[in-house]
Amino acid sequence: MREHKIMPEVTDAVAADAFRRLVAHLRHRSDAQNIDLMGLAGFCRNCLADWIAESSEAHGRLRERDEAREAIYGMPFGEWKAKFQGKASAAQIRRMEESMEKNA
Repeated sequence: MREHKIMPEVTDAVAADAFRRLVAHLRHRSDAQNIDLMGLAGFCRNCLADWIAESSEAHGRLRERDEAREAIYGMPFGEWKAKFQGKASAAQIRRMEESMEKNA
Protein backbone atom coordinates (compact mmCIF):
# COMPACT_ATOMS: atom_id res chain seq x y z
CA MET A 1 0.00 0.00 0.00
CA ARG A 2 1.37 3.37 -1.02
CA GLU A 3 0.79 6.37 1.21
CA HIS A 4 -0.34 9.59 -0.42
CA LYS A 5 0.47 13.14 0.70
CA ILE A 6 -3.08 14.44 0.36
CA MET A 7 -5.02 11.58 1.95
CA PRO A 8 -2.59 9.15 3.61
CA GLU A 9 -5.46 7.43 5.45
CA VAL A 10 -7.11 6.34 2.17
CA THR A 11 -5.68 3.27 0.45
CA ASP A 12 -5.27 3.00 -3.31
CA ALA A 13 -8.04 0.37 -3.40
CA VAL A 14 -10.49 2.62 -1.55
CA ALA A 15 -9.57 5.61 -3.73
CA ALA A 16 -9.99 3.53 -6.89
CA ASP A 17 -13.42 2.34 -5.75
CA ALA A 18 -14.53 5.88 -4.93
CA PHE A 19 -13.26 7.11 -8.30
CA ARG A 20 -15.19 4.38 -10.13
CA ARG A 21 -18.33 5.38 -8.24
CA LEU A 22 -17.78 9.01 -9.24
CA VAL A 23 -17.42 7.99 -12.90
CA ALA A 24 -20.55 5.81 -12.70
CA HIS A 25 -22.43 8.71 -11.14
CA LEU A 26 -21.31 11.11 -13.90
CA ARG A 27 -22.28 8.58 -16.58
CA HIS A 28 -25.74 8.33 -15.00
CA ARG A 29 -26.06 12.12 -14.66
CA SER A 30 -25.66 13.05 -18.31
CA ASP A 31 -27.83 16.06 -17.51
CA ALA A 32 -24.92 17.51 -15.52
CA GLN A 33 -23.21 19.44 -18.30
CA ASN A 34 -19.41 19.71 -18.33
CA ILE A 35 -19.63 23.50 -18.49
CA ASP A 36 -21.71 23.49 -15.30
CA LEU A 37 -19.20 21.21 -13.57
CA MET A 38 -16.40 23.57 -14.64
CA GLY A 39 -18.32 26.59 -13.40
CA LEU A 40 -19.08 25.04 -10.02
CA ALA A 41 -16.12 22.79 -9.30
CA GLY A 42 -13.38 23.82 -11.70
CA PHE A 43 -13.18 20.39 -13.33
CA CYS A 44 -15.27 18.22 -15.63
CA ARG A 45 -15.33 14.82 -17.28
CA ASN A 46 -12.65 15.90 -19.74
CA CYS A 47 -10.38 16.89 -16.85
CA LEU A 48 -10.85 13.43 -15.33
CA ALA A 49 -9.96 11.87 -18.68
CA ASP A 50 -6.85 14.05 -18.96
CA TRP A 51 -5.81 13.01 -15.43
CA ILE A 52 -6.31 9.35 -16.39
CA ALA A 53 -4.17 9.81 -19.51
CA GLU A 54 -1.43 11.64 -17.59
CA SER A 55 -1.40 9.15 -14.73
CA SER A 56 -1.38 6.13 -17.00
CA GLU A 57 1.62 7.58 -18.85
CA ALA A 58 3.38 8.19 -15.54
CA HIS A 59 2.75 4.55 -14.62
CA GLY A 60 4.12 3.18 -17.87
CA ARG A 61 0.84 2.52 -19.69
CA LEU A 62 0.33 5.16 -22.34
CA ARG A 63 -3.39 5.84 -22.69
CA GLU A 64 -4.42 8.17 -25.49
CA ARG A 65 -6.69 11.09 -24.64
CA ASP A 66 -9.59 9.67 -26.68
CA GLU A 67 -9.22 6.28 -24.98
CA ALA A 68 -9.22 7.96 -21.56
CA ARG A 69 -12.32 9.98 -22.48
CA GLU A 70 -14.12 6.82 -23.55
CA ALA A 71 -13.22 5.28 -20.17
CA ILE A 72 -14.85 8.25 -18.42
CA TYR A 73 -17.86 8.73 -20.70
CA GLY A 74 -18.58 5.05 -21.31
CA MET A 75 -18.69 5.75 -25.05
CA PRO A 76 -16.69 7.75 -27.59
CA PHE A 77 -16.69 11.44 -26.63
CA GLY A 78 -18.24 12.53 -29.94
CA GLU A 79 -21.15 10.16 -29.40
CA TRP A 80 -21.72 11.44 -25.83
CA LYS A 81 -21.49 15.03 -27.03
CA ALA A 82 -24.07 14.44 -29.77
CA LYS A 83 -26.47 12.71 -27.38
CA PHE A 84 -26.16 14.83 -24.25
CA GLN A 85 -24.26 18.10 -24.62
CA GLY A 86 -26.41 21.18 -24.94
CA LYS A 87 -25.47 24.62 -26.19
CA ALA A 88 -23.77 26.67 -23.49
CA SER A 89 -25.50 29.83 -22.37
CA ALA A 90 -23.68 33.11 -21.83
CA ALA A 91 -24.18 32.69 -18.06
CA GLN A 92 -22.64 29.20 -18.10
CA ILE A 93 -19.63 30.43 -20.05
CA ARG A 94 -19.18 33.40 -17.72
CA ARG A 95 -19.36 31.15 -14.61
CA MET A 96 -16.85 28.70 -16.11
CA GLU A 97 -14.45 31.55 -16.96
CA GLU A 98 -14.76 32.96 -13.42
CA SER A 99 -14.07 29.52 -11.97
CA MET A 100 -11.02 29.05 -14.18
CA GLU A 101 -9.67 32.45 -13.07
CA LYS A 102 -10.02 31.38 -9.41
CA ASN A 103 -8.16 28.14 -10.13
CA ALA A 104 -5.35 29.80 -12.10
